[in-house]
Amino acid sequence: MKRSAFLFFKALGLLFAILVGIGTAVLGWFDAADWINIVFYSMATSALVLWGWHHFSIRWIHNDLKQDIFSQVSKKEKVDAKEITQEQEKEDEENFFFRIIRQYKWAIGGFLLLIVIFIFVSFIVDGFFSGRTLVSFLIFLGFIILASVVGSYITVQKNVFIGICVLIALFIIGSLTISGFLSLLNMKSMLVFAAFLGLATIGQTLVALLGGLDLSIPFIIGSSNIALMSMISKGVPPWLAGLVVLIFGLGVGLINGILSFRLQSQALILTLGVGFFMVGGVQILVAMNTFSAGTVFGVVPDWMRNIASMNGKTLGLPIPPVIIIWIVAALIIIIGLRYTKWGRNLYALGGNRLSAERLSISERGYWVGVYVISGFFSALTGALLLGWSGGGFVGVGDTYLFLTLAAVVVGGTSLLGGWGGYGLSVIGVLVLQVLNTTLIGWGLSFEGQQFILGLLIIPMVALYARSPHIRTLV
Repeated sequence: MKRSAFLFFKALGLLFAILVGIGTAVLGWFDAADWINIVFYSMATSALVLWGWHHFSIRWIHNDLKQDIFSQVSKKEKVDAKEITQEQEKEDEENFFFRIIRQYKWAIGGFLLLIVIFIFVSFIVDGFFSGRTLVSFLIFLGFIILASVVGSYITVQKNVFIGICVLIALFIIGSLTISGFLSLLNMKSMLVFAAFLGLATIGQTLVALLGGLDLSIPFIIGSSNIALMSMISKGVPPWLAGLVVLIFGLGVGLINGILSFRLQSQALILTLGVGFFMVGGVQILVAMNTFSAGTVFGVVPDWMRNIASMNGKTLGLPIPPVIIIWIVAALIIIIGLRYTKWGRNLYALGGNRLSAERLSISERGYWVGVYVISGFFSALTGALLLGWSGGGFVGVGDTYLFLTLAAVVVGGTSLLGGWGGYGLSVIGVLVLQVLNTTLIGWGLSFEGQQFILGLLIIPMVALYARSPHIRTLV
């Protein structure tokens, strides 16, 4: 590339940034925004576009081309440069952009996917497209570009960086496009729902670290929910009913662990079958002498409501106890995985079972153990959801079949085992919750929310799947 072409690229980027800034100001004026916000957003978008243009079209020029432009070549290099034929120079010019596309195809694909999502939402949601949403989307894209550039220099815990960047970007676009997004009530609401999902995801994460999946989680949640309400309505002390429900979860996890260990090639379908069996059995027991097995009404104790409701208090502080429960459980699991022998053995089994067996690590014990933990936290989630809803409903856990898997995947834990952790799943839970709140705030239907969530999970899986599995590195 000649110097004149290089300078033309720089001037074109400056012109494009100025036009974007003017367009932002015009849209803000049509949107009746405050003039201070118009000036700020116009300057911000112009700066982001100018920076992005410089990075994509200037800094990503091939090193040889940059050297031809800037470096003071020696006489010998000048002689060698003259020997390059005009045909080769023309070919290099023509293939320049194709090389960039091939080298950064995943980044370009993700960038285009975000644009498609924005256009799709603009068409299906009335009143969504405005100057404010457009500016917010441009800022969101600029942040993603910045994060991708910084992420190219990070070699350790890259999944954590990607997850945090996505979370921050979603917060930015949510706070700019939805009124009251940053209010205390909304923050508390998001944390309460994230706590429910986070507790249910503990078991799924541990099972995934061994290379398995637990599809019985939503059924244990629904069974525990209606069983607890049924026992309370029949006069069983709430604390005793809660204890029975937790033991029930441990029992289902034990059955899942024993059976799936013997039939590991069919563990996915097996846990699904156990879930159907348990939820059906509980409904039969609950339906005795009643008219309905899917919904159970009754009076939930005040202390149970306090634990799970958004107005709940912890030691007089306006913090729902379910959030504290999730934080404590998360710290225990994260510390246990990172700093204990149990955690190291779990990673060893998930990474290479043959090596773990030679180290005398009990594969059966750990396999059954993670399923027992999964059953316990699933039952706990079902019990806590009763305090939030005030009534038993067998389908309360249906959405968690998808969401627990999505949280694990979005967080970056490998479904093949041996890589990841619950800290990553916490990030995945928060990303999904903020995204879900944003989609609801935009007025999307449930089907639209599912469409967007699925559309985002596909590239996340593709991104993580490109990394080599831990077994190939041992």
